[in-house]
Amino acid sequence: MIGRHLLFSAATAVTTGFASFAFAAVSDRGAPAMSLPAPSAGIKLAQNGGVDVYFDSRGRRVLVDSRTGEVIAIEEPQRRGAGIDRLRDAGILPSIPGNDPAALERYRLFREQQLGLREAPEPVYRESRRDAGRYGLYDEYDYDDDDGFGDRPFRDDDYRVYRERNRPVERRVLPPYPDGQYARGEPVERQPLPENPITGSTPPSSGQPVVRPGDGQPSIAAPRKMETEQVARLQVLLDRAGASPGVIDGKMGSNVQKALDALVEMTGERLDPNDTARIEASLMETGGPAFMTYELTPEDVAGPYVASIPEDYGQKATLERMSYTSTSEMLAERFHMDEDYLKALNPSVDFNRPGMLVRVANPGKPKTGKVERIVADKGRKQVRAYDIDGKLIAAYPATIGSTDTPSPSGTVKVERIALNPQYTYNPKINFKQGDNDKVLTIPPGPNGPVGSVWIALSKPTYGIHGTPEPSRIGKTNSHGCVRLTNWDATELANMVRPGIFVQFID
Repeated sequence: MIGRHLLFSAATAVTTGFASFAFAAVSDRGAPAMSLPAPSAGIKLAQNGGVDVYFDSRGRRVLVDSRTGEVIAIEEPQRRGAGIDRLRDAGILPSIPGNDPAALERYRLFREQQLGLREAPEPVYRESRRDAGRYGLYDEYDYDDDDGFGDRPFRDDDYRVYRERNRPVERRVLPPYPDGQYARGEPVERQPLPENPITGSTPPSSGQPVVRPGDGQPSIAAPRKMETEQVARLQVLLDRAGASPGVIDGKMGSNVQKALDALVEMTGERLDPNDTARIEASLMETGGPAFMTYELTPEDVAGPYVASIPEDYGQKATLERMSYTSTSEMLAERFHMDEDYLKALNPSVDFNRPGMLVRVANPGKPKTGKVERIVADKGRKQVRAYDIDGKLIAAYPATIGSTDTPSPSGTVKVERIALNPQYTYNPKINFKQGDNDKVLTIPPGPNGPVGSVWIALSKPTYGIHGTPEPSRIGKTNSHGCVRLTNWDATELANMVRPGIFVQFID
């Protein structure tokens, strides 16, 4: 039926010359709006307002006078997303009905209302919109009683209004609950299983003894992964207690573990690294928060500094002083920190500008006391200092000798202590560096080969000294001597005197 009408209408239009095209006019929306041509010679409007709407093979809408069969207008397809198409694309209305006669009739009525050829029906108020199909807009869809559009047909602007009224709700992050009031999903601390547990995967005990690793040793819960700043707070506390962790870098490494073991020897109690409450309380008792704010002074920025430290000893000997290379290196050593960690804590700080506020560790005051005996533990890579009663006063991570140049064995004595020493290089006595085969005198400074401290031992050419690379303490080898960080070596030097014994153990 549709094909017959379209064929008849097209033929009539061609033979009579009455076919016409709608002209496009730009509306205030910027989209083409179709308008029918004004009556002129050879063009007739629909009689009695009867219009049939068809689609040709190109998708254009053809308006035909239902009485005379004349083509009134041919409308180019609207751009996708415009008008009723936007509602269909969004899934609000059904898709284009195709060749269903009832659907075409409903669509014809709707288009006539859009083109102004038919007045919209008066709104009918209902308790539900399930029967809205009488207007040909909703078919089998079920909507809430009130969507804000009433019962009128959709207009081109309704989709925009609908989307504005149904914007997604912005999700906001809830503020954290106060500590201790609510569970926060933290990992559960593992507890030891009962003796010979019977589970679905463990057969009942046959009476034979069960051998397990670590039998006879106290069970310690496996520590969970700690945050960087939490580790740094622990490192500050250990540093204050005299159990040095080396550089404060926020890393739970072997130097921290050795410091925790030394703390047990000092106090008789083991500190749980995950016990943040106890750590915070201990920090408050021993000097306040683990971190503080330091303001850079003009003297800090002025130095003196050197551009770089050469590797070759011959070039080192030409410098006036083995100074720091930057303000950040100087500050890191002053506050017992790893330089990279200091910079990570202060990403926006210009260390060359006086007045800048820098967040630094608060290691507290140096340890004091009188050391009567020193143990250099090669296996643990640690130096421990004891008083006259045999009580452990301080412990420091250390680099002690190497396979090629081993440290001394047995017991030696402290001969002398030198702060800020110069270093004499003699390849015939100790080791050969590069191509240097002559005696060289390297000036003093924290970046010198022995750092800022030299504690000479009774065995010639051996001593306990500082280092220009504090972050490598306990992780590398030495040329036979005992290396500490500069601040640990300085602290030890102020507690020892010539004549005390130094025992090397394996």
